[in-house]
Amino acid sequence: MASSSSSGQANAEGKSEFRNKKPKPENRDESELLTVPDGWKEPAFSKEDNPRGLLEESSFATLFPKYREAYLKECWPLVQKALNEHHINATLDLIEGSMTVCTTKKTFDPYIIIRARDLIKLLARSVSFEQAVRILQDDVACDIIKIGSLVRNKERFVKRRQRLIGPKGSTLKALELLTNCYIMVQGNTVSAIGPFSGLKEVRKVVLDTMKNIHPIYNIKTLMIKRELAKDSELRSQSWERFLPQFKHKNVNKRKEPKKKTVKKEYTPFPPPQPESQIDKELASGEYFLKASQKKRQKMEAIKAKQAEALSKRQEERNKAFIPPKEKPVVKPKEASTENKIDVAAIKEKVKKAKNKKLGALSAEEVKLKMETDEKKKKKKK
Repeated sequence: MASSSSSGQANAEGKSEFRNKKPKPENRDESELLTVPDGWKEPAFSKEDNPRGLLEESSFATLFPKYREAYLKECWPLVQKALNEHHINATLDLIEGSMTVCTTKKTFDPYIIIRARDLIKLLARSVSFEQAVRILQDDVACDIIKIGSLVRNKERFVKRRQRLIGPKGSTLKALELLTNCYIMVQGNTVSAIGPFSGLKEVRKVVLDTMKNIHPIYNIKTLMIKRELAKDSELRSQSWERFLPQFKHKNVNKRKEPKKKTVKKEYTPFPPPQPESQIDKELASGEYFLKASQKKRQKMEAIKAKQAEALSKRQEERNKAFIPPKEKPVVKPKEASTENKIDVAAIKEKVKKAKNKKLGALSAEEVKLKMETDEKKKKKKK
């Protein structure tokens, strides 16, 4: 008995030692364990992974709007062909306006029915078949963001939705390039198809835009993140120092009323009681007058008012007969003594000019000419 108990204790101690022994951790950096190696892909789910198939049949149905009926009718054979490859049946009901997908006995992938449900949802939200079929791939996901209830005012909602699209779709195109996602804005929803990391960024940008934050701010941060991701040294570091910090400049000035009511100072005492008509009459002495005297006073007051009004009216009439005030006549200024003109000198100049013709000889020159002419005549004789 003693030997058996001792052997039992030894076995128990051996088991406890084995339990306490932990596997020695390998000497690896945390950054290496957290990062996924480049070019690694998750192996595809094949029939060998689930040879017995599914136990129960699953199905999903989605309604579609009337304007999508013609397009769905045209591309439905392609949808059925794509889903038949994954052993899923698809039916289109044009009477009810619904699409249904369901598994079959041959279906082996349990998650493919969820992807098929997303496919018909995207087709209902105006996404083209070529883009919607990508959802059946393993590394592609989708996100349908509802934006209809985020803004109450319809005009404001339309403006913010247009801000997300941008002029000629430039903002949406920039988002697609930065996130590697296909984005479709239709009605009250935004549909996005792409990798999980891109979908997260798209949802953030869309919700911020509907909260009145311009998408250009998020696009700038995405561009910086894209450049930082290329540097292998910065992968394990915080990027906050590189990202821009945008300040909110929403200055909502409250509209002040036209008529401002000034609050009176609070006093615990009630306001004084206003005087009644009898109190006023007692103060003025009218209360003690007779009826005839009161009547005479009233008539005198009325006559005084009438006379005042008549005089005012007469003044207004007489205004038309009052001549306007004439402007004062401006007297010509006397010529200053400095600028006085010498009239006598001017007269002499004028006389000389009259006597002297333009290009004529002076008196002395004329006399000399006369003398020379006489001498010439005498010589000829």
